[in-house]
Amino acid sequence: MVPSCTIIIRTLNEERYLGQLLDAIRQQTYPLSCVEVILVDSGSNDATLDIARKYGCEVVALERSQFSFGRSLNLGCARAKGSILVFVSGHCVPTSTEWLWELVKPLHDMSTAITYGRQVGGPGTKFSEEALFHKYFPDHPANNQSSFFCNNANAALRTSCWRENPFDETLTGLEDMHMAKTLVQRGLKVAYVPTAAVYHFHHEKWRQIKRRYEREAIALREIMPEVQIHWHDALRYFIAGVLGDWARAINRNCLHSVFFEVVAFRGCQYLGAWSGNHQHRQLSRREKERYFYPN
Repeated sequence: MVPSCTIIIRTLNEERYLGQLLDAIRQQTYPLSCVEVILVDSGSNDATLDIARKYGCEVVALERSQFSFGRSLNLGCARAKGSILVFVSGHCVPTSTEWLWELVKPLHDMSTAITYGRQVGGPGTKFSEEALFHKYFPDHPANNQSSFFCNNANAALRTSCWRENPFDETLTGLEDMHMAKTLVQRGLKVAYVPTAAVYHFHHEKWRQIKRRYEREAIALREIMPEVQIHWHDALRYFIAGVLGDWARAINRNCLHSVFFEVVAFRGCQYLGAWSGNHQHRQLSRREKERYFYPN
């Protein structure tokens, strides 16, 4: 029996790739009669909603003042009819027609609660971010993964697990890792599925990249309080990241074109991580919106 799936897409001005994503969903070999698509939108003012309605998506609106990453997912999950919840970013596009089958396949094992698939860069992906994709989403499976790393840009979760433990709505990011940590502590497993791949497109300004790593570091403080990033750690990671990227760029004969981009990206990454790790005061309303709201 084919399990029913609800695909939940969080959006904010995602007109650039949403049509490609919804086309790719329609082209899946997974029976479309077993698939519904819910789009949770937090205030798009481009063509995102028109595209969603054109493809027959159910649209759930979330006011900007009420947005958090966990809350947007919980709203979509609460409307879902499927026995499996599938999460994909509005700026991700599956690389094959088998994506959905591959992503949900490990959930046939009842000891597995959550899966996440591979992410690869596309045209315009920054060189350093492509290196991070290779690091965290390799082309080979992670056998008997015991950690709780996962990523909701391309993931699937049992609906029953969500009902027992909804996403944390207070975190400034990494709600997926928080969920996975809770499930692993209950004795369930996380499965990485490299054959369920998506292109993940980011077109962020430098300040947006810094803010992304900053809010994730704030969230990581709640999930793993034992992780401390001191200024000398951030500096060491920055130097290692830049030198490693430059070495890869030399091997690919493209150092001249990415030299300064690498420095800027790694600077935003580790400055953001250090800053977020050291914000111990309560966030103001203005700061909450800065970190919670995607753009």
